[in-house]
Amino acid sequence: MHTVLVVEDERKLRELVRSYLERAGFAVLTTGSGAEAIKLALSGDPSLVILDLGLPDVPGEEVAREIRPAQVPILMLTAKSGDEDRIRGLELGADDYVTKPFVPRELVLRAQAILRRHAPQGATTAVARFGDGELVIDEGRREVTVRGTTVPLTPTEWALLVGLAASPGRVYSRSELINRTRGYEYEGYERTVDSHVKNLRRKLEHDPSEPRIVETVLGGGYRLGLTRDRT
Repeated sequence: MHTVLVVEDERKLRELVRSYLERAGFAVLTTGSGAEAIKLALSGDPSLVILDLGLPDVPGEEVAREIRPAQVPILMLTAKSGDEDRIRGLELGADDYVTKPFVPRELVLRAQAILRRHAPQGATTAVARFGDGELVIDEGRREVTVRGTTVPLTPTEWALLVGLAASPGRVYSRSELINRTRGYEYEGYERTVDSHVKNLRRKLEHDPSEPRIVETVLGGGYRLGLTRDRT
């Protein structure tokens, strides 16, 4: 059973979300405090955090930064509906972004989609190497190594990189990558892919201004610029 941590300061809304999640078979932890959310996320081992940004004590953005090392997927829940607010939230490592008011059933479906995308792979999954070992992707361990150094990725960054690495050199449009990383159509927000690619390049590239691993194809999308090594 997956455990979902719901961080929402409005008690009625918090209990509504809890009710729908429990009906869908999730175990649920709840809090209205950002400080407590950080403790629960780091010690309670949740499979997913549903995080309201408008918390009374610690801003939700700060909560997201603090729990990022745990690499737990985050679904942001907020009244901020502007494009820039969405982009900022996704740049903080969120896997999805739902604005209020929302349909509880849709929230559950999005939570399920995130967890399906990030389900552990079998331990026997092969290790893939690219660019003479410059990039190594171990799907069994969910581990990425660049130039000999392990690089921590958010769940969405991981899904994006694995998607590109499935066919090195192939150009994936933004809409294709949205479907690969989110598991469903995310209409109108293709810019979210650009935000995740920007974060991914900061972690992978020797010089993010001249990317070699995740390349941009003007008018097309993105591709993995390294070829797969022969085993």
